[in-house]
Amino acid sequence: MKRILFLLLLLSSCYSVERSCVDFKTGVFEFSTSINDSIVTSTFTRTDKYEIESFNGVKDSSIIKWVNECEFLLTKIRPKTNQEKRPIRIKILRTYGDQYDFEFSAVNNPDKISRGTVKRVSD
Repeated sequence: MKRILFLLLLLSSCYSVERSCVDFKTGVFEFSTSINDSIVTSTFTRTDKYEIESFNGVKDSSIIKWVNECEFLLTKIRPKTNQEKRPIRIKILRTYGDQYDFEFSAVNNPDKISRGTVKRVSD
């Protein structure tokens, strides 16, 4: 029994989630979410320094500051409200194929974390 537990512990400690974050630093991406029982999709283009999002025909631009290989801050260039002035922290949790799972929160409210999945549309 001890050997089985040891083997399980050893195997689980060797498991690591794939995170090839550098593959998602630039490109065109889509994010879909549910709002009021409807699925809505946002498309965004990410360069080394900027992210330009298109949602319901409205474009919005943000500055990207990479904290590390898998985490970055987004700050709106032209915020319309005080809430939009606050940066959003985005952390890539797992990558697979042309998608990645991430979590995000406002920098001033790190306890309210949301999660989602982004899909690459093109390079």
